[in-house]
Amino acid sequence: MSRVCQLTGKRPRVGNNVSHSNNKTKRRFDINLLTKKFYSPELGEWITLKVSAKALRTINKKGIDAVIKESAKKGTLHV
Repeated sequence: MSRVCQLTGKRPRVGNNVSHSNNKTKRRFDINLLTKKFYSPELGEWITLKVSAKALRTINKKGIDAVIKESAKKGTLHV
């Protein structure tokens, strides 16, 4: 499974580990992904999503239905 947030579309970034002697080796900066189940009152069912911690805060603030509509409108919804 890929490590991508299904609501925001966030993906891992790539960078370098830099040692004390300034040697550089490639590394990945993974995002903080969580697999969560949400209840949607509009749909009347449970939805399982892989979301980032930032998306989870947005869901707590706005509600799951509003966030799903917003990300579908933006085109970032990957279900």
